Amino acid sequence: MRTNLFALAHGRSGDKGDTVNVGVIARRPEYYDLLCHTLTTERVKQHFGDLVKGSVERFELPNLHALNFLLHEALGGGGTVSLMTDAQGKTFSTALLRMEIDVPDSLAALIDVVDPPLLPLLMREVSATRSHAKAPEPVRPSKPGLDK
Repeated sequence: MRTNLFALAHGRSGDKGDTVNVGVIARRPEYYDLLCHTLTTERVKQHFGDLVKGSVERFELPNLHALNFLLHEALGGGGTVSLMTDAQGKTFSTALLRMEIDVPDSLAALIDVVDPPLLPLLMREVSATRSHAKAPEPVRPSKPGLDK
């Protein structure tokens, strides 16, 4: 299955000067190994393209089932001198969580989709036409005497 990283992880980001700090935390411990395998420094740098002019460093936090990335030279000089809209790097975690990744069936079965309208955003198998369709009305259990 192919899905956005958002289905498997939470994210948090901020800045230190011209460096963005992005934390990626697995939603379940079972996802951590896949995150380690998939989120390489090369893949993260490629995902951000020209936004990250410097190197990307990765730090593993296995006890937290998390990864931390430092994206150097990513803020146009930093918050006080940058002309970027997001000079503090607050949106970088959201951008990273939009990365599409392949998930083995054994882990895909664990993905929790609590809110059905989110399904088109998370699952890439959903057709493009359906992803733009109005979410179906929830089915409500009927109570005797109220359905008249």
